[in-house]
Amino acid sequence: MQTLAVISPITVVQPQGHLNAANAAEFRSKLTAAVTANPNAVVLVDMKQLDSMDSAGLMTLVSALKLAQGQNQRFSLCCLSPSIRIIFELTQLNKVFEIFETRSAFEATLQ
Repeated sequence: MQTLAVISPITVVQPQGHLNAANAAEFRSKLTAAVTANPNAVVLVDMKQLDSMDSAGLMTLVSALKLAQGQNQRFSLCCLSPSIRIIFELTQLNKVFEIFETRSAFEATLQ
């Protein structure tokens, strides 16, 4: 469902397809591993290949953000489709998450 790549100091998680109640627990495990594996790494969730997301998927991202914040770790999102971006805007979570249009826009902030 998702791939995990470590590009020091960035850990990239790429969900694919649909993120919903059926696979949220698996995705939560991937995100937890990404956040806890290297406390010095920056975690980026690249959502370019994500087609849809429900409230369970959204809560998984919120939980991972809280975990990262508890470790003083940067946790960002990029490449949200318009249909997923609207979820963040309607819930006002776009004000809570650091969201970038592209991965290169995110990487530019690391320099």
